[in-house]
Amino acid sequence: MEKIPEGPALIIFYHGAIPIDFYYFMAKIFIHKGRTCRVVADHFVFKIPGSQQKQAKKVYGFSLLLDVFCAIHGPREKCVEILRSGHLLAISPGGVREALISDETYNIVWGNRKGFAQVAIDAKVPIIPMFTQNIREGFRSLGGTRLFRWLYEKFRYPFAPMYGGFPVKLRTYLGDPIPYDPKITAEELAEKTKDAVQALIDKHQRIPGNIMSALLERFHNKQKID
Repeated sequence: MEKIPEGPALIIFYHGAIPIDFYYFMAKIFIHKGRTCRVVADHFVFKIPGSQQKQAKKVYGFSLLLDVFCAIHGPREKCVEILRSGHLLAISPGGVREALISDETYNIVWGNRKGFAQVAIDAKVPIIPMFTQNIREGFRSLGGTRLFRWLYEKFRYPFAPMYGGFPVKLRTYLGDPIPYDPKITAEELAEKTKDAVQALIDKHQRIPGNIMSALLERFHNKQKID
């Protein structure tokens, strides 16, 4: 928690099949620092029935949940505005694609995305990498199969089934902040951030992940099983 600054910062995290770790992280930030952390959610989330406000000054259904979690769908200018206002903002560059396609090998699925890096540069804020150990063992996705991957790429909607809810031990790690550097390009910063998240995975995660081992970690203090 000491790596979270008093001022603004952009938190970049690996996206599990279900980002339950981020929900806990938001709660921790609020309880211990009295701050909220905005998060950029995929566009499909805002198309779910009940995600739109029906009347002015009133929030109904799923839109209430989005409001509680301070979820936004961008655009880039809005993200920069939030950071310049002194808030924390979280983005998972892999998003839904990473949630569906990545698996127990914890491969990072960002493609060539670098918009988040440009946001950090424009807002002149540090980037804090984040990873949660065993997040893939809590919930698993079948999105990596050829059919469900094709469906997602075709319709941009997460049709893939998921299973889990296993009470595995989750530990969230924050890496050292990557300070603002006016001389760095968005491409360079994106690659630097990806390397930082990968370093957290390499240090703290058993590869491939194992559900039984993650469950057993509930009963001992060993940080990583080699």
